[in-house]
Amino acid sequence: MHDHSASELDYEWPTCAAGPETGPRSHRLWATELGRQVCRPCEDKAGAWLAELPALFRRLDTTASLMRGARRSGGGSSGSKNPPIPPRLEVLALVGPGGVAARLRDIEDAWRKALGWTVAPWRGSPAQAVPAHARFLADNLLWACGSYESVGQDIDDLRRLYGECKAIVDDERRPGRVQIGVCPARYDDGSLCGQPLTATAASHRVRCGACGCRWETLGEWRELRAAQEAVLAEAAGVAA
Repeated sequence: MHDHSASELDYEWPTCAAGPETGPRSHRLWATELGRQVCRPCEDKAGAWLAELPALFRRLDTTASLMRGARRSGGGSSGSKNPPIPPRLEVLALVGPGGVAARLRDIEDAWRKALGWTVAPWRGSPAQAVPAHARFLADNLLWACGSYESVGQDIDDLRRLYGECKAIVDDERRPGRVQIGVCPARYDDGSLCGQPLTATAASHRVRCGACGCRWETLGEWRELRAAQEAVLAEAAGVAA
């Protein structure tokens, strides 16, 4: 016969608080993990997400830059005076206010409050803020997984955020091409090239297949957009 007291029989072994992506919510902690909120494998998975998020965000930000005022290939005139709604609103939602930077900031603020620290300082633009927030969370992940009672929900939020970013970036790697207007380059006789240009989030380069002009950096993309707007303004003036 087993001679266990009622209190021993009622004892429930501590379980990991992390979400279902890293394991069933009811999976038990190892004996060496007792006293922690989250098991070490789930901590490692969250650390990997935080390490990848800044690079994913840069890809999304590139996609958003290409798609502002752009149209999917085959979706009508690329030189439209009134740009259509961007075809991937979820991209702009992640790079804009309330997107990746804000969601990471909210987790950082909660951790800072639990630690008795001041709220997260202003980090600048989302492109500047995302790496800083991710670094703070990665640096304090060990503390959170060991001592912070709400870390399970935060890891679940990180899982969803990473999944949203990864799904869009992976999708953009496949077709991901958008029309971004016509080539504004001029030939020696002053005539407009006018070749339709396309771009993809998988590359930082835009190249005209007709005249060979190239735009590769953010500064050159801005110059391309300004030149295209000048062409449209000139055409509108002639039409008037």
